[in-house]
Amino acid sequence: MHKGKRLFVSLIAAGVLLFPTLASAKKLNVVTATTDMAALAQEVGGDRINVEAIAKGYQDPHFVEAKPSFLLKLRQADLLIVVGLQLEIGWLPPLITQSGNPRVQVGAAGYLDASQFAEILEIPQGVVTRAMGDVHPLGNPHYWLDPDNGRRVAKGIAGKLGEIDPADSAYFQERFQDFDKRLTAAEQKWDAEMAPYRGRKVVTYHNSFTNFARHFHLDVIGYVEPRPGIPPTPSHTIELIGLMKRENCRLVLVEPYFDLKTPNSIGSATGAKVLVYLPSVGGEKQVTNYFELFDYDIDLIKKGFQ
Repeated sequence: MHKGKRLFVSLIAAGVLLFPTLASAKKLNVVTATTDMAALAQEVGGDRINVEAIAKGYQDPHFVEAKPSFLLKLRQADLLIVVGLQLEIGWLPPLITQSGNPRVQVGAAGYLDASQFAEILEIPQGVVTRAMGDVHPLGNPHYWLDPDNGRRVAKGIAGKLGEIDPADSAYFQERFQDFDKRLTAAEQKWDAEMAPYRGRKVVTYHNSFTNFARHFHLDVIGYVEPRPGIPPTPSHTIELIGLMKRENCRLVLVEPYFDLKTPNSIGSATGAKVLVYLPSVGGEKQVTNYFELFDYDIDLIKKGFQ
């Protein structure tokens, strides 16, 4: 073998021996049900993970059309993070089963239900029936819209990533500490911005706003839907208009995946402003992370009240 070539091969071999971590460094593949879980995973996972969400931020997370490409993502996943509380029950369970990936099956080490870390509101008391609409028997699944829950979930994800990849456990914890600091500073800013509107009344289309409203002290007095998941009816709309007039409610917030026809007619009848707010990261192109989600919605709500 030529002397130069021998030296080159020797250097490669030495490099592999000296830097085995570089040769074997592999990012964890994380798949999440929604963009919000992906955003929180990215905050704590940093450059040690690849993360991809199944549902888009502008889609209704209750109703996602299952695609073959989702199976491929799940097949390659080291970790699957779900919102839980049956939010994804209509579409995700068959995908998990059909993926054939033992790591992400319910109860396996690579399956994480993020709701276990959050404070859950609106847990129904007594028997839940279909007559009540799409009521979640385990409580309201839109818990990430409270920054305190975002913090709790991020901490839980950091812990789970550390279990799967113990070598990077300290890195994930450092990332969480940094996220926690930045979130605390952002919360102080958000709380100050929302302080003038404490106690203001709002109506939303669906009950996805509960956690946000409680954190920022807004009062949700009614919904465009007569019951969760049930389209508006003329009789309910008339009742809601009457309620809004009595309560002097001047803001209707609508999720991006609902038709604006009924909310706009309610706005016309009551003089209320109708705004499309974002329940999820990626609901608009410019909203790419957890912080930008609150920045966007708080800015929108402030303008609505002004």
